[in-house]
Amino acid sequence: MCGTDNTNGANGAAPIGRNNNGNANFQRNPYQPVGDFLSNVDNFQIIESTLREGEQFANAYFDTETKIKIAKALDAFGVDYIEVTSPAASEQSRKDCEAICKLGLKAKILTHVRCDMRDAMLAVETGVDGLDVVIGTSSFLREHSHGKNMAYIEKTAIEVIEFVKSKGLEVRFSSEDSFRSDLVDLLSLYRAVDKVGVNRVGIADTVGCASPRQVYDLVRTLRGVVSCDIETHFHNDTGCAIANAYCALEAGATHIDTSVLGIGERNGITPLGGLLARMVVTAPDYVKSKYKLHMLKEIEDMVAEAVQVNTPFNNPITGFCAFTHKAGIHAKAILNNPSTYEILNPADFGLTRYVHFASRLTGWNAVKTRVGQLGLEMTDDQVKEVTAKIKTLADVRPIAIDDADSIIRSFHLGLHEQSQTNGKTPHVLVQNGEEKTMATNGV
Repeated sequence: MCGTDNTNGANGAAPIGRNNNGNANFQRNPYQPVGDFLSNVDNFQIIESTLREGEQFANAYFDTETKIKIAKALDAFGVDYIEVTSPAASEQSRKDCEAICKLGLKAKILTHVRCDMRDAMLAVETGVDGLDVVIGTSSFLREHSHGKNMAYIEKTAIEVIEFVKSKGLEVRFSSEDSFRSDLVDLLSLYRAVDKVGVNRVGIADTVGCASPRQVYDLVRTLRGVVSCDIETHFHNDTGCAIANAYCALEAGATHIDTSVLGIGERNGITPLGGLLARMVVTAPDYVKSKYKLHMLKEIEDMVAEAVQVNTPFNNPITGFCAFTHKAGIHAKAILNNPSTYEILNPADFGLTRYVHFASRLTGWNAVKTRVGQLGLEMTDDQVKEVTAKIKTLADVRPIAIDDADSIIRSFHLGLHEQSQTNGKTPHVLVQNGEEKTMATNGV
């Protein structure tokens, strides 16, 4: 492969300068949003829901051993909370919840339950650190799901919250289908649960219908109504989950729900890796100091295998071509300075970039790098000539790295043979780790 170790610090950051005292890093990140006293883009917490929302993914079946393996990996990665399936879902779900609670992880363990006293009573006995309580508030869910009115919802929510708090546990109350709920009903309900001391209120885009602007407006409005933390949960049906999570933080949300690879009901929710790709650009110091980013690929591979899917080719950070550069003009710039065409630095995630040279789009700078990796010597004019040969074959059919390497080696051998027939004396070159001779002008 035609890789390169060229780096220039944290890709995407402003060029580092020095002030009059000689101190570096005084220039602000140009990708930082305009300052806003409500924004939490550099001070947020992740509630990782692979073991709850992710278990609702069509292909998911996590046995106890797999759940424990995933929980330990997420904890080592640095997530703040791990959310697991409600113990009311099944007897095995209850046992798995208890097993994870006994692991002694740094992350707090939450379980997600219906706004029902029976669910809450069962959950508090499992050893969890907190309960995530939820009930549908849109007219769709009130009519076609649980059949309760807003007065009943508020009364029951307060009873469950007070019960959980009496057990010394954290409690979050979330509406379900928040963005299709009546705004007045929603804010009135949130204000009521805030008054009884809920730790967090949650906004859930349950059907993935919200746009970033809608998210910003609702979260910012809610921020003026409640004093507690605000958690957000975004489904990805219309492809806005990452953008919506980011806008929620800009508007004052404090917690984001994620799952590994975004797995979950239907198209899933905000992916852990995708969110951090966005946030490491905005708040690099915060993200790099808090999360062990080099573990991301390992965790994604683990979950992908567990649910029998491949990591998408265009997955942020870990997709197989995420740091691949193919076009000639791109390759030249990347080889000179990676920040020209990379907003993320692959080294931050324990990965490397790859400059593609086996195609009709390749440029001679990429081929020159490959020539050096093969231990060969050519002038720039010779590299340009062999690049033309690679392009000629690539115009006829797809070519692999071996094809391009073969063209390069054959061309170099031809140069060697030509120099010998010109009656020149040899000198030693290194080719593939072996000494080779090549003629030079003799006396």
